[in-house]
Amino acid sequence: MPTFEGLPGAVAVSHLRVYDWPTADGLRGGTPHLHLTCSEGYVVVGGTGSVQTLTASGFRQTPLAPGALVWFTPGTIHRLVSEDGLRIVVLMENSGLPEAGDAVLTLPPRHLADPDAYRAAVVLPVDGSEEEQERAARARRDLAVEGFLALRRATEAGDPEPLAEFHRAAAALVRPRTEDWRGRWQKGAAAASEVTGGQLDALARGDSGYLADACAHAEQPSAYGKFGMCGRLDVYRG
Repeated sequence: MPTFEGLPGAVAVSHLRVYDWPTADGLRGGTPHLHLTCSEGYVVVGGTGSVQTLTASGFRQTPLAPGALVWFTPGTIHRLVSEDGLRIVVLMENSGLPEAGDAVLTLPPRHLADPDAYRAAVVLPVDGSEEEQERAARARRDLAVEGFLALRRATEAGDPEPLAEFHRAAAALVRPRTEDWRGRWQKGAAAASEVTGGQLDALARGDSGYLADACAHAEQPSAYGKFGMCGRLDVYRG
């Protein structure tokens, strides 16, 4: 019988220390963005802060403190704000796709016109020094906050078009990558679901043979302190 040995349900995890860099509106935190095909969840393990979200239904701010569990569906623009060393375990759908391409930052419209303009604004210098990577991460964060605040003002003023236009631009940017993402989904969440179906079929037949294939897994982070969208990341391959 086929088995699935990834993390349960093909959900990936990372550990996040939210940036404490100040922003133009006086807050400290990460880079506003949305995901197009993935839900994402936060389990707060240290510090305090909040997550600001923006959807067609409006703006919302949810307090975060140790023990809090918050999650949101695709299309939810989210911005993490740190007040006191906010640390989070991030749960990501589709085998970690949110950190592997399924994210569009809320940059001002001039940066969303085409993939080259967007990439130039968001890419980090992979071979750059720690200082160079931090400067690039802060610069793209500040651009995304600028765009986020404009979208929030428009939405709160009753004008839905800027947010709708951002959605259209985000979808256009990721469209060339959807077939690659489909492959990740098929090998991850879809495969995990199919394996569960096979196990249920076996149990219904009174067949417990697949239990003999049981195994356990453990791993340490594959990278520590990476510059992510919202903070420094310890990541797991899952």
